[in-house]
Amino acid sequence: MKNLLLSFFIFFSVFVFSQEEQKTTVDSLYREDQMYATLSLNLVQNRPAGFNQHSLSSGITVGFLRDMPFNKKRTWAFAAGLGYSYNNLKNNIKIENVESINTYTIDNSFDKNKLVLHHLELPIEIRWRNSTFESHKFWRIYGGFKISYLFADKAVFKSDTEDITIRSNGDLSKIKYATYLSVGNNTGNIYLQYSLTPIFEDVKLNDKKLELSSFNIGFVFYIL
Repeated sequence: MKNLLLSFFIFFSVFVFSQEEQKTTVDSLYREDQMYATLSLNLVQNRPAGFNQHSLSSGITVGFLRDMPFNKKRTWAFAAGLGYSYNNLKNNIKIENVESINTYTIDNSFDKNKLVLHHLELPIEIRWRNSTFESHKFWRIYGGFKISYLFADKAVFKSDTEDITIRSNGDLSKIKYATYLSVGNNTGNIYLQYSLTPIFEDVKLNDKKLELSSFNIGFVFYIL
């Protein structure tokens, strides 16, 4: 184990040194912000009467974007990539399966009630930044559009008398479209994302169409 750790340390040191050496010799073809991670709160929009969120509904996204500058100073760029997102929506809508049909009601008697969504994402964005090759502390404004595919989901409702878990709910929107914006300087940047697609496709709550959608606000962190 000691030899393995020593070997890893030597490899890592050589890798970092080689990267630093490369930075000093390459001066015109640098790219910015190709790996990212977001931490956000999910503020559900288009709420029906009686709907509430409880505790914090969290959102986490990680991914890779290929930075493609298109002007000489490399301050403007396109970017496209692939990512994964996790959203945990804590709310008071009870989902249960009755005779192979999912039903939706407002129920505040729970100890735990959440809807967990896992998406694969395809983001596309246009970028402006006043970066230079020598410095990675710069202002940035990135705006984009993403298509997301829901590949796993779970709704959990627990109370003193019930313990319900619904997976692979066919009423959820499989494909989601969203716009987003990140603005900031250096490492931490404000992140906003607004979903253009409702969470559920064709669901009724109290005889009215359920049109919940997501609005995420938080921070995005970029890694070269």
